[in-house]
Amino acid sequence: MSIKIGIVGAGGMAGYHVAGFRKAGAEIVALADVSKAAADRAAAKNGIGRVYKSLAEMLRGVPELDAVSIIVPNKFHAPLALQALRAGKHVFCEKPPSVNAKEMAQLKVAAAKARRVLMFNFNNRARPESYAMMDYIARGEVGHINTCQAKWARRAGIPGFGGWFTTKSLSGGGPLIDLLHMMDLGLYFMGYPEPAFVLARTYRDHIDNKAFKGPWGINDVPNGITDVEAAAHGFVTFKSGQAMSFQVSWAEMIQREEVSVAFQGRKAGGLVRRLFGVDGLDQTASDTCELYTLEHGRMVNRTITVPADEAMGRIRSAQNFVKTVEGGEKPLNTPDQALMLMRIVDGAYKSAASRKPVTL
Repeated sequence: MSIKIGIVGAGGMAGYHVAGFRKAGAEIVALADVSKAAADRAAAKNGIGRVYKSLAEMLRGVPELDAVSIIVPNKFHAPLALQALRAGKHVFCEKPPSVNAKEMAQLKVAAAKARRVLMFNFNNRARPESYAMMDYIARGEVGHINTCQAKWARRAGIPGFGGWFTTKSLSGGGPLIDLLHMMDLGLYFMGYPEPAFVLARTYRDHIDNKAFKGPWGINDVPNGITDVEAAAHGFVTFKSGQAMSFQVSWAEMIQREEVSVAFQGRKAGGLVRRLFGVDGLDQTASDTCELYTLEHGRMVNRTITVPADEAMGRIRSAQNFVKTVEGGEKPLNTPDQALMLMRIVDGAYKSAASRKPVTL
């Protein structure tokens, strides 16, 4: 018998969630959004029969729901996830898990108490490149990973001016919290070690310059708020002795948008990278999945060939959630890992504000 899922939020990510859930055999029975017009459009587009104006109304109207998918501005991730968990529903939520570690800690407790699955759409873990790389890591061909470099850097990628993305009270921050995917992927490859210290800096250069707006995102809001960073750079050390550097930006003077994790292991190094085209997905975009090792005294670079996935794992990530609820797969991410990630993000913002290293 297929599980029944209700979606909260009529944004563009809903289509990926729907595709992944249905591919796993789930039934999408309802959609809720504060904008009835947006909800009606998304429901019609995705073939969803029932529409509601809130999660509370949806829970009352469809008590047989097994799970809730959350696709809303960051500020509302934790409150809605908490509401769903307390109602006894499994939860799949867009990133970031919350706007701070305190909220994420509350979600972790609630999920354990409810004995329900709580997962987040860290979709880059579900990319074919990441699955392939984890196979090599799991088989011991990489060895202990000492260091990694996590990067999601954009030259012109501010997602609208004055809207919720650029309003800290709604988003929790700028690219540091928005583009934390590669930090998560680097930690995933390293085995999610316990963090010890973080040192970070944030920069606001270009954050008000509309020449740096991305080709997607939300519409500008006249007289809206833009009080977040445009870029963040930092360095994290771990109790295990491992280390990670990170670079995240919406607007930075670089050649082109890059999404990547490079790592250095005792047996091999590796790189998972996407170089985007001018509109993100054009034919000038390129993907790389490589291992760097030593064989018979010679330096060897291995190119790992995987199927193309322009959805960047979003459909596979949603599919994994359903299969996890049903017991057919292990979860690609856990509340413990999400809490650790948010501790690092909190520490990075604190370090940038104090201009000092922060103990985690």
